[in-house]
Amino acid sequence: MKNKMKKYLLNILAKSRKQQGFTLIEMVVVIAIIVLLVLIIAPNLMRQKGNAENRTSDAFRSTLQTQVELYRDEKKIDDNKPISFESMEKDGYLTKDQLKKSEKYSFDKDGAVVAKDAAK
Repeated sequence: MKNKMKKYLLNILAKSRKQQGFTLIEMVVVIAIIVLLVLIIAPNLMRQKGNAENRTSDAFRSTLQTQVELYRDEKKIDDNKPISFESMEKDGYLTKDQLKKSEKYSFDKDGAVVAKDAAK
């Protein structure tokens, strides 16, 4: 009985020693799967980031346009008379942060706010 118990325990120890880690093949397969997932997901994430930046830019341009219209109405400025974002900031219609972001925008011939690269 004692001898059988000893063999049984040695057998359990031998089995646990065989499975100490992953084989090289298992590691390569796992790494290959991870690489494939990254290759599939990364372009989609970049596209979504670009879409979010475009929407944010459009929303800010719309906010600027609303502020310009409000400024013109309240100051009774003719639509043909040019205004600047700096004058709007001085009069409290734009914050300093908005003024800094407005450097990417300009007015077209009709007085609408457009992105500088789109104005060309």
